[in-house]
Amino acid sequence: MSEEKKQNYSADSIQALEGMEHVRMRPSMYIGDVGVRGLHHLVYEVVDNSIDEAMGGHCDEIQVWINEDNSIGVRDNGRGIPVDIHKKEGVSALEVVMTKIGAGGKFDKDSYKVSGGLHGVGVSVVNALSDDLKATVYRDGKVYEQEYQKGKALYPVKETGTSDLRGTEVTFKPDPTIFEDTVFSYETLTDRMRELSFLNKQVRITITDHREKDDEGNSISKEFYSTEGLKEFVRYIDETREPLIAEIIHMEGERNGIPVEVAMIYNTSYAENIHAYVNNINTHEGGTHLSGFRRGLTATLKKYAETSGMLDKLKFEISGDDFREGLTAIISVKVQEPQFEGQTKTKLGNREVTAPVSQAVTEMLTNYLEEHPADARIIVQKVILAATARHAATKAREMVQRKNVMTGSGLPGKLSDCASKDPAECEIYLVEGDSAGGTAKQGRDRHFQAIMPLRGKILNVEKAMQHKILDNEEIKNIYTALGVRIGTEEDARALNIEKLRYHKIIIMCDADVDGSHIETLILTFFFRYMFELVEKGHVYIATPPLYLLKKGKDQKYCWTDEERDATVQEFKGAGKDGSVHIQRYKGLGEMNAEQLWSTTMNPEFRTLRQITIDNAASADHTFSMLMGDDVPPRREFIEANAKYAKIDI
Repeated sequence: MSEEKKQNYSADSIQALEGMEHVRMRPSMYIGDVGVRGLHHLVYEVVDNSIDEAMGGHCDEIQVWINEDNSIGVRDNGRGIPVDIHKKEGVSALEVVMTKIGAGGKFDKDSYKVSGGLHGVGVSVVNALSDDLKATVYRDGKVYEQEYQKGKALYPVKETGTSDLRGTEVTFKPDPTIFEDTVFSYETLTDRMRELSFLNKQVRITITDHREKDDEGNSISKEFYSTEGLKEFVRYIDETREPLIAEIIHMEGERNGIPVEVAMIYNTSYAENIHAYVNNINTHEGGTHLSGFRRGLTATLKKYAETSGMLDKLKFEISGDDFREGLTAIISVKVQEPQFEGQTKTKLGNREVTAPVSQAVTEMLTNYLEEHPADARIIVQKVILAATARHAATKAREMVQRKNVMTGSGLPGKLSDCASKDPAECEIYLVEGDSAGGTAKQGRDRHFQAIMPLRGKILNVEKAMQHKILDNEEIKNIYTALGVRIGTEEDARALNIEKLRYHKIIIMCDADVDGSHIETLILTFFFRYMFELVEKGHVYIATPPLYLLKKGKDQKYCWTDEERDATVQEFKGAGKDGSVHIQRYKGLGEMNAEQLWSTTMNPEFRTLRQITIDNAASADHTFSMLMGDDVPPRREFIEANAKYAKIDI
């Protein structure tokens, strides 16, 4: 560095970014990302303010709506954000809440004992990332409002009239220069509102989409109201599974100053489905509250089983996993100052939470088992069956592990591997059928693309025991090819992905009904047994074109019926002679290697759909319904979603 530059390197050289400007420059630090997930997070932040009012006992109605221009409205009947002058800031408290990062009642322990929202970033972040936002407050018989653009107030808070209403209304339109997409999903928001209604019973939440109309011309709308909270949540998740016991086991109370609520039931499936929440946030990666639940469950059931004498003939030890097979449970705790850890900041780190949850579960289960001896016996028999199956699965798992630690010849024979050994640049295509697999091998870039053909429909893991799953040839090959290991010290079903060989796992199936079914079977397997890969964004779906349109020397690929129709009009409008030839691709095998590469595999032109889990409980319900035995709900789902013709998780 020259002397002149050294002298000029002063405080003026440091770009000071404070508050709203910093949010606009680094939005992902505050809302996770600027994709679809971050976009919807804006709505959750505003709704969380209303939920905080409900948790404090001040509000029992929340309305959310999507306007035709993709702006959002949220209204509650709470106390209304205060509008009097803030002593320190010298402006209305409403303006402080809306324009100062970190301001708001949730940081005042007297206002809210606990609060939701992701790390309390608050409505000011929503304001900063919106083209325009309007706040209307109904308080003390009067109406107040203030409008903002990109986080800056356009005028001081003003009184605009009188009203008997009370509460706060916020409408906002996300800034299209910040977000990749500004179209809200009614389904995604609906799932979250349903979840919030279960987690906050006796609060009426409605969501309306003014962009879509029903047969009578009314905007589509749903209302959620739960009287029993988590008990109803468990019923909803498990509605397509066969219960093993008649009643949902439930407790709600405070332990060591921490509110704890737990609801659980056993079903005849072989999966473990536990959803844990802290202040309404779904902690995908678990944490101290989940550890407390598992500790209480295992210790109590083990003690009961041993005392009952039902384990006397068992020749091997029962593990914690065995007590959770076929279990659906929801744990919800309220923590004043939650500390989040983990890769996606959704793992609870507060150590003081483990003991209260464990204690609560122990008391709940002890009472239930004593009062319901017949159910207790059924549960223990299920545990013994699970332990026996796990014993059988150990051998199958060891076979998979043994293959995984080998190299070269240890990889599946059908795998055409890539040359690169850098997992970050490598991708593997799981391709339906040997024929399409052969075409993909010819068309790929051998340096970073591996091809793994799958023969026929893989096993439906929703209806199979773990040792049967691990014994399935196609599934064994997937484990081996990916290089992942099954089981950790904490959880024998968990996945160890340290040696993952490809950071992109791409499912490539035919664009027909059979292809969609195979796609769903593979996704069900990843959701149930490789959830970490989905959660960390490693799983994708390829999107081969549906049509090839030709007229004369011109040709164009189309991915939707709308695209096809527009292209037909475009070709006709260009005044070209002759008719438009439309080729409908029923399968990947109908394309040659060059076509498959240019449309579906070339990173420069392809479209990959990343599989993300916005709402694990909703995805759990969807997979169990799609892949379970109960036909009517599956038919209803398919009829309602046929127009989308794709899987959205």
